[in-house]
Amino acid sequence: MLQIRCPYCHELRSEEEFAYGGEAHVRRPPHPPALTDREWGDYLHFRHNSRGAHREMWRHAAGCGRYFNVLRDTVSYAVLKVYPMGDEP
Repeated sequence: MLQIRCPYCHELRSEEEFAYGGEAHVRRPPHPPALTDREWGDYLHFRHNSRGAHREMWRHAAGCGRYFNVLRDTVSYAVLKVYPMGDEP
């Protein structure tokens, strides 16, 4: 089980208190109506599934309720860095 420190509450808690929100830093297309159905589908459904360091979005569901980002190693499951929304890793 992961241990995650919320960057807002500053408390180290078990993964059960958090909700995974998907890949972090996914940029919305600047003009969605101009996209083809295939391009829009790719934006909605396809994400990187990289091995190693991976940026993820989480929410402290059982705590402050705020979203934040986690840099996590997908091989070892180690949490490498936790940082607030809007910050770069």
